[in-house]
Amino acid sequence: MRLGLNLGYHGVGIARDTSLVAEAERLGYDSVWTAEAYGSDAVTPLAFLAARTRTIRLGTGILQVAARTPAMTAMTAATLDDLSDGRFILGLGVSGPQVVEGWHGRPYGRPLQTSREYLEIVRRVLAREEPVTYDGEVFVLPYRGQDATGLGKPLRLISRPRNPDLPIYLAAIGPRNVALTAEIADGWLPVFYAPERAAAVFDPLLAEGFGRSGNADKAQAFDTAASVFVALDDDLERARLAAKPLISFYIGGMGAPGANFYNELAHRYGYGEAAEQIQAAYLAGRKMDAVRAVPDALVDEVSLVGSRGRIADRLEAWRESGVTTLLVNTTDRAALRLMAELVV
Repeated sequence: MRLGLNLGYHGVGIARDTSLVAEAERLGYDSVWTAEAYGSDAVTPLAFLAARTRTIRLGTGILQVAARTPAMTAMTAATLDDLSDGRFILGLGVSGPQVVEGWHGRPYGRPLQTSREYLEIVRRVLAREEPVTYDGEVFVLPYRGQDATGLGKPLRLISRPRNPDLPIYLAAIGPRNVALTAEIADGWLPVFYAPERAAAVFDPLLAEGFGRSGNADKAQAFDTAASVFVALDDDLERARLAAKPLISFYIGGMGAPGANFYNELAHRYGYGEAAEQIQAAYLAGRKMDAVRAVPDALVDEVSLVGSRGRIADRLEAWRESGVTTLLVNTTDRAALRLMAELVV
């Protein structure tokens, strides 16, 4: 199992300092990841870090599909990969209706078909085998809409990518999206991954996707890069409390009622009643009530919190579940070092 450092949405402030990432690189962390929602973008801080690191790989966790055309994403990936001497990992995700339609002004539409076509186009651009054309249900290249000029021309990427087969990961937690990820992507970026539930909740979906891929070796090469919040503290109650605001934010506020994928995941984990309480409190503006409604048991399942010994014991579940990369969400240097000691 490898280690990554997850800088999250607020990676700009952390990246500007660079000392946390430099420490992770020194400790042997394999990768560092940036994110975006509707604040800082994921690409700029990663480019900043590319210039200030030497060995650690650089991943987007994730770039929002609705924010960029497939061609633009392929250009960005090729550029970052070249600037970083081949260290880039392209992590993508479709986000949710609130962000896609509210922020980017795009229809949420058919996320599974969008992901499938998006990856196909990105790979065609990077392969640079011929000028890119595409006739999909979501994307058509050259554009042929009613308002088209008719002058659209199939184009080929001008520069030659350092790595035409650079790894592409998908963020997914919904059942059909997880299966699709196993089918078409090189890796999976799950959040709030509960290792003891993986065999029942995720493994059948992954197996379905691997089977559809037509690649008998797909499962062996596939990277499950699960994000985990880490709080090192001998006071277990305080450590759990440190994890709860992040959990309540996703389950309560990252999506509308009936269209919150993290809330749905909590239901699948058996925390349906708590998930409803968290969401009701969060959307009513009672955010501390939402935090208090997060069950300790849920925190324990999806986080690594507590003393050194407790974290070491809990880590075994993650090893045994099939996680191949653990993306550590922490800014605490002691926790960063502890994870390196336990894993690297």
